[in-house]
Amino acid sequence: MFPLGSVLFPAMPLPLRVFEPRYLQMLQDLLPDGPAEFGVVLIERGQEVGGGEKRFDVGTVCQVAELKVADGYLALLGEGTRRIEIVEWTSEDPYPRARVRDLPPLEWDDDLQERFDQTEALVRRTLARASEFDDLSWSPSVQLSDDPVDALWQLAAIAPLGALDQLRLLRCRTARELVDAIFAATQDAGETYDARGL
Repeated sequence: MFPLGSVLFPAMPLPLRVFEPRYLQMLQDLLPDGPAEFGVVLIERGQEVGGGEKRFDVGTVCQVAELKVADGYLALLGEGTRRIEIVEWTSEDPYPRARVRDLPPLEWDDDLQERFDQTEALVRRTLARASEFDDLSWSPSVQLSDDPVDALWQLAAIAPLGALDQLRLLRCRTARELVDAIFAATQDAGETYDARGL
């Protein structure tokens, strides 16, 4: 397990600079068995470096796609694959480990397409507005996957939201619940940016 200060969604990239001995050891243990996967969960309280943090109980499996040796660290590129729920934290030595269970994948319904299109338009407009105030990770014109469920997760990830709002999205049980939650959270974020612009 790799607790972070950010949420990883399925179908999203995860670039990491790995330098802590415990996570270097984790990768060393994972890589020979391939494909190398680890769980990513959001830290509730505490720091990313050094351990001892409190963590949320829902996360995403990250599959290692690329690994490069850099000056004093490993540059890792991973991708979120599926959601998990932590059943039990089992060990911290030499790195965090847990028993997990997979959460059911979302199922797409073509009846959601109109709502998805509305939500995508809102997210892109809000990203454009937010870019006037903040440096953002994602451009309003970023491409989404052709797979509708992957695109839905990507929309959740690029929406200009805080980590706790993102965690609420990650917990959604159906595609309909997720698209509605993205719309509502993005609408709230847009109102905040509008107020900042007054």
